[in-house]
Amino acid sequence: MSDRTDAVVVGSGPNGLAAAIELAQAGLSVTVFEAASTVGGGARSAELTVPGVLHDICSAAHPFAMASPFFASLPLADHGLEWCRPEIDLVHPLDGGDAVAMHRSLDTTVDGLGREDGKRWRRRFGPSARHLDDLAPEFLGPLLHVPRHPVLLARFGMSAMQPATWVARSLGSTRTQALFAGSAAHVFRPLDTIASASVGVAMVAVCHRHGWPVARGGSQAITDALVSCLESLGGRVVTDHRVTSFAEVDDARVRLFDVAPSALAELAGDRLPARVRRAYRRFRHGPAAFKVDLTVRDGIPWAAEAARSAGTLHLGGTLEQIATAEAEVAAGRMPERPFMLVGQQYLADPSRSAGDLHPIWAYAHVPHAYDGDATEAIIAQIERFAPGVRDRIVATVSHGPAQLAEMNPNFIGGDIGTGANDLGQLLFRPRAALDPYATGIPGTALCSAATPPGAGVHGMCGQHAARSALRTMRR
Repeated sequence: MSDRTDAVVVGSGPNGLAAAIELAQAGLSVTVFEAASTVGGGARSAELTVPGVLHDICSAAHPFAMASPFFASLPLADHGLEWCRPEIDLVHPLDGGDAVAMHRSLDTTVDGLGREDGKRWRRRFGPSARHLDDLAPEFLGPLLHVPRHPVLLARFGMSAMQPATWVARSLGSTRTQALFAGSAAHVFRPLDTIASASVGVAMVAVCHRHGWPVARGGSQAITDALVSCLESLGGRVVTDHRVTSFAEVDDARVRLFDVAPSALAELAGDRLPARVRRAYRRFRHGPAAFKVDLTVRDGIPWAAEAARSAGTLHLGGTLEQIATAEAEVAAGRMPERPFMLVGQQYLADPSRSAGDLHPIWAYAHVPHAYDGDATEAIIAQIERFAPGVRDRIVATVSHGPAQLAEMNPNFIGGDIGTGANDLGQLLFRPRAALDPYATGIPGTALCSAATPPGAGVHGMCGQHAARSALRTMRR
């Protein structure tokens, strides 16, 4: 390193920046090295289609950012971060112009589901939502720990460890089943497998506590606030600096890596204990995303009126249709009608639009390293629930798995979750260890989304990893 520093963080995604802030708060001088010319990893924004229309490059709605105990501990509002909320947090359209909605308000959601389904929804998700502030620290970290709230965690775990199809079918009608299935599909694995309900159960609970907000000015605003916070503590970020050798950071007392496990294995080589190096090289990556950004004049003409007020939409139809598509993707086959997400962030944050031209954020689940073009399949799926949308599309930009990995090297094969969420890696990521962040090298830890609790803009991987590194810091 050209300048002496106590701590180095490689990678400036939300977890890398969170790790840097935690280290700076401990009194260390911190430098973050970022290979790209812009900071943020998956939390960036840019004018991808037409001038004046702002798109989020990867992350869009941020329920876990609001639930993050670490983010809550920071004065991010003082550094320019402002949250915006859509009228409806999530809508799940169905064929025939029907739709079902999930609101921040549990009562409003329950009312929309009908008497019997509403009771089942409240019974399943209400306790976790009410006690989320106590529960979130339990699941936003390593699962192997002594719980502070064992009863709450046990109740949450009873749902989370089930197959998503079981939980969905316990909720009643086809409409309500579909609403949960869309949230569960964020796990990127077959919905009939053990613990496939985990991500969906967490996302529903978080929605009913914090909603699914967006950052004013794009997801880049989250990154900018984190950088500003770090700089206020004396830290710095250096862009256009790719660390290619462990020797470049060897003289730092603490080293954090916001990279994929295989990348750290390559960088550290024989410095890693053999068992750790083998585990990092065996780390499994999951299905991919295929992203399409659209500029649409006057917005999408959804058949369901509620969809026109939704910040986020899940497209995939019924539980059975979503489960079939996810099983196909996991088997390496591209489904004709993939499950997909659509973001209409401009409804909560009109500053992203240019007049009547509005940004639409969309991605579909596709097989790992899929090398085909899913653009048409994505537009067709939107057209399925919004007839006539093609006539309103002004511009289109597509990024397949290879392009996503080029923009963010952590997204190997287009895996935006930085690791497969199979049962083994849900419980033990990136390897089986009491301290999953530790690398076996003193003062050195892995802090990417490959570590617990996994993907999401919440910074918890970074905070936990920084604390791990501090415990073994070289004196």
